[in-house]
Amino acid sequence: MLIRTTTVSRPAVDGQLAALAGQQIICSEFTYRRGMEVFGEGEEAEYVYQIVSGTIRTYKMLCDGRRQINSFHLAGDMFGLENGIIHRFTAEAVTEANVRITSRSSLLDTIAQREPGQASLLNLVTRNLQHAENHMLLLGRKTALEKLAAFLLEMDERLAHPNVMSLPMNRRDIADYLGLTLETVSRAFSILRDDKMLRFDGQTQRQLVLLDREALVQLDA
Repeated sequence: MLIRTTTVSRPAVDGQLAALAGQQIICSEFTYRRGMEVFGEGEEAEYVYQIVSGTIRTYKMLCDGRRQINSFHLAGDMFGLENGIIHRFTAEAVTEANVRITSRSSLLDTIAQREPGQASLLNLVTRNLQHAENHMLLLGRKTALEKLAAFLLEMDERLAHPNVMSLPMNRRDIADYLGLTLETVSRAFSILRDDKMLRFDGQTQRQLVLLDREALVQLDA
């Protein structure tokens, strides 16, 4: 169930939307329960989204029925800003997520009137291209260990190198992001644990501590 929590003119949450639009923008705020679809592939790209809290995944369903996740969006991230009129991916809540939504046309009009917004848009496009390139390289890696190491280092950087990393996504999500099977991802986690590169903190195995970042970097090299 989707719940609208507020519709106001307010400062954008710190992150990409604030950099693009400045301090004031009309937003509607929604709560998406875990597993809820935000928008579907092929739907009209009428709105742009920024996460206040929680995690969103974007993905495509392949012809053979497999799911390929192309990105995980965390608090502060924007998603859904397309260069065409339709969405190229489906967006879905990984966890319960609070999301601010604003009109795509209104945002682009605001950016056109703000030089800082234009520069921020270029930076956003560049970062998205870099992520796409990095993900393509990640999928092309030879071993599951290399892929998993690259993913953990990516999350470590995005979460600002926490002492205990709390992964919002499950292993099926990680497998679909890395182009691996669930069983292969589980084996790779076990190898990294046995080799003392990480340890799990708690029973869910979603909280972990990176014990040897240098060794992970060597795998990722």
